[in-house]
Amino acid sequence: MKSIRDIYKIGKGPSSSHTMGPGFAAKIFKDEHPEADSFKAVLYGSLAKTGVGHGTDRVLIDTFAPIPVEVKLSNAGPEKLKHPNTLDLLAYKDGNETGKQRFISIGGGDIIIEGRDREKNPVDEDVYIENSFAEIRQFCSFRYIDLVQYIELNEGAEIWDFLKTVWEAMKNEIEEGLSKTGDLPGPLHVHRKAKFLFEQVPQNKHAELVESQLVCSYAYACSEQNADNGTVVTAPTCGSCGVLPAVLYYLQGKRNLTDDQIIRCLGVAGLFGELAKRNASVSGAECGCQAEVGVACSMAAAAAGQAFGYNIDQIEYAAEVALEHHLGLTCDPICGLVQIPCIERNAVAAMRALNAANIAFFLTGTRNISYDMVLKSMYYTGLDMNQRYRETSEGGLAKAYSRRGSTSI
Repeated sequence: MKSIRDIYKIGKGPSSSHTMGPGFAAKIFKDEHPEADSFKAVLYGSLAKTGVGHGTDRVLIDTFAPIPVEVKLSNAGPEKLKHPNTLDLLAYKDGNETGKQRFISIGGGDIIIEGRDREKNPVDEDVYIENSFAEIRQFCSFRYIDLVQYIELNEGAEIWDFLKTVWEAMKNEIEEGLSKTGDLPGPLHVHRKAKFLFEQVPQNKHAELVESQLVCSYAYACSEQNADNGTVVTAPTCGSCGVLPAVLYYLQGKRNLTDDQIIRCLGVAGLFGELAKRNASVSGAECGCQAEVGVACSMAAAAAGQAFGYNIDQIEYAAEVALEHHLGLTCDPICGLVQIPCIERNAVAAMRALNAANIAFFLTGTRNISYDMVLKSMYYTGLDMNQRYRETSEGGLAKAYSRRGSTSI
């Protein structure tokens, strides 16, 4: 399994699959073809259907600049795509093609360069020998170590410096998002709500609602920053970037946790995210939103378990409960924008992560389902899901919505 560095990437929103991944691909291709005086990008599958709303065309133009690039959205595409987020990049000199390469954006900002050896693909080195949580739990039991010690044993102590940078970026997401008002870009005219939610907390006399308002305001802040093309951290994706930071920011304030304690929670969350990325998917185009917000919720529940001082079994159960109850969640962004239902969904998942962690405290000894089992179920559920519900904006809420006020399908 790869390093947990792979799950946390700092970059511009609104989509790790549709902006970060293609942006990385364009940079690699541009560097490999310095002779080119023009480029062409052909987007297939989900990249073609929601690329404009997600900003794929914008990131390609920006990355290839000042050299011009033609962005083509292919409705037909190859008969068999290995992944719905597929793009071809072509280089030209004096009108003649000088190079062509296919890239696959597999989620979380990662790409695969088709036809190249594993060692030539970016960020593709295994750090962990174990490839399932069952194997991790068995190793930790044999060595009498916890998950934090397991991470440091494999990653080295320098992983905590990396995660400290990640945590600073997450805090910046929240704090900047809480300070802003106005409409998000795009035709939906979605108004920012994070600042409003946060400012209502002192006026709320119902203590049971304060936690919800705080957690939701933090999740909204991150997700609104993402939707506004701001700098965010994939956790595991841009579209689900609000869940984990919201839970940890809230717990740090409530429990007076130090940054060092928080980055240990980030490490534990990263393990579960990386397992999902390896053994299932974190791509909404491949498996629906269960692979994005569902995995983010499981990561946040595991992080909360670490913050609460849970043992390995309790942490696993928290992550499993969180993901299990997102099974079948569709990815149906209205107008192809990472706004509705994405932003609100991050807030709901953050609250669900805390609930899952609370359940795990009491019921771990009664469980029947493992995290590995629910990951496998999530993956096959996603593959069985109708393509319209996997980040195409052709089904679900995206189809039901009409700016003319119609709610019929």
